[in-house]
Amino acid sequence: MLPSAVRRLVPALMTIGILVACGTPSSPTGAAGTTSTTPATASASSSAGGSITVYSGRNEELVGQLIEQFQTSTGITVNVKYADTAELAATIMEEGANSPADVFFAQDAGALGALAAEDRLAKLPDTILQSVEQRFRSPEGEWAGVSGRARAVVYNTKNVTEADLPQSIFGFTDPKWKGRLGWAPTNGSFQAFVTALRVLEGDAKAREWLEGIKANEPKVYENNTAVVKAAAAGEIDAGFVNHYYLVRQLQEQGESFGARNYYFTKGDPGALINVAGVGVLNSSKNQEAAQQFVQFLLSAEAQRYFADKTYEYPLAAGVQPNSALPPLSEIQSPELDLSKLEDLKGTLQLLQDLGIL
Repeated sequence: MLPSAVRRLVPALMTIGILVACGTPSSPTGAAGTTSTTPATASASSSAGGSITVYSGRNEELVGQLIEQFQTSTGITVNVKYADTAELAATIMEEGANSPADVFFAQDAGALGALAAEDRLAKLPDTILQSVEQRFRSPEGEWAGVSGRARAVVYNTKNVTEADLPQSIFGFTDPKWKGRLGWAPTNGSFQAFVTALRVLEGDAKAREWLEGIKANEPKVYENNTAVVKAAAAGEIDAGFVNHYYLVRQLQEQGESFGARNYYFTKGDPGALINVAGVGVLNSSKNQEAAQQFVQFLLSAEAQRYFADKTYEYPLAAGVQPNSALPPLSEIQSPELDLSKLEDLKGTLQLLQDLGIL
């Protein structure tokens, strides 16, 4: 019989079309959704520093350059298997102690939490853990976040001011928002938010929020980019997205772009900050090299890459976010063990029960 965490993940893989909706190659979110084992191009020979195998739920276009930089600086060859994060987590647990993976580079903390719950991850050294704020790493030290993304409300600047927006995500169930909202319910980051809402407030409150938003007849979009563009065009007054989609549009189109982000405060569920994170498998025969890879992702070089290239939040101490972003301290995310965001199956079932998917 499969472990409990596998049983939670495998049914979600049956809806893989839903899960990878946020993971196109042009997006700083998940993997491209196809599995392949592709050694990254190495400038140094494998004999110089050995090799490791990384299962990456982040797509090659996003992190391939970083992996090449690691190889060049260490001489360690990295063999990468790119696929959807949930699929890779299920694969690792099915492979058991015979998994060829040394490192799991996950798009979200829930998948890392599922592996940790099945005792598949090794405890990371304190020198690594102490470089990351406690809320962005495993309480038991089994994984660490390397970049963060904040949930935000994107709004049309002509029709709405910040003063018009509610102080809680629950305020959008007010009938005055009927016909004015947009969302992308097939998006993985939206589903992670709903999972967090279930963990923080309980299933009944999460269902109530979803029912309230659905009653307000939100416009449905394929992805976060479409939601942001719809807000700027005035198709909607507000939409639920991750923070960096707006930043990308502002960088491309300038300050005249007709939308801005609004961030909740005071621990509101709408202020969720999720992470892409990394863990070392306890079955790895290359623990030292695998830990070097984790250390590299938390180095100033890699953290600046996340800040300036993908507009995500760097999570290592001492590295500042892109100047276009508010400090994490201003967002005041809810207190939540991100490892607990593993029940995607329950979230998908809820969304399907309500006719949202």
